[in-house]
Amino acid sequence: MSALNPRSLHHGPLPRATQTAHLVADRLPGIHPQPAPEAGDYVPHLPTRQEPPPEHADRILDLIHAHPASERDPGPALAHRALTRFTGPTDGDHDVHAIVITHAHLIGWIVSAALGAPAWTWTGLAPANAALTVIRYTPDRAPALLTYNDVCHLDADPRWTGFPPHLTP
Repeated sequence: MSALNPRSLHHGPLPRATQTAHLVADRLPGIHPQPAPEAGDYVPHLPTRQEPPPEHADRILDLIHAHPASERDPGPALAHRALTRFTGPTDGDHDVHAIVITHAHLIGWIVSAALGAPAWTWTGLAPANAALTVIRYTPDRAPALLTYNDVCHLDADPRWTGFPPHLTP
């Protein structure tokens, strides 16, 4: 990560994101973790029954309603703020590398937005714990998803932590 020369390190407010941010910052001189509510764990979009294909609607709506209101209600506004704060080309002629330590739902939301996918598709993306996703935003070009769900930096045992056995290699 230090080869990228990141300028900022943002993280969600939950303890696991905060702890991870501090571990990363320990390896990046001059970088100080910045808590950001936009990088939190919440439901970024509340799809209506008509948005996803009919064969997936019940499963997706069940997933959404399994979350408490405290994660659903503020989610869409936070998600839009996250897109504004963490995505898109920067002003000026210099590259800006930022690290955002966040949670699965927001990663799915940001990746879906970068790919121009329908808003509900974040529900079908399932990043692994501690996985890396890199998106490049360049003026006058579509966002480029450089890596998604990369876990090669982890030892073999924790790579699929949290995934059900039928989804692990």
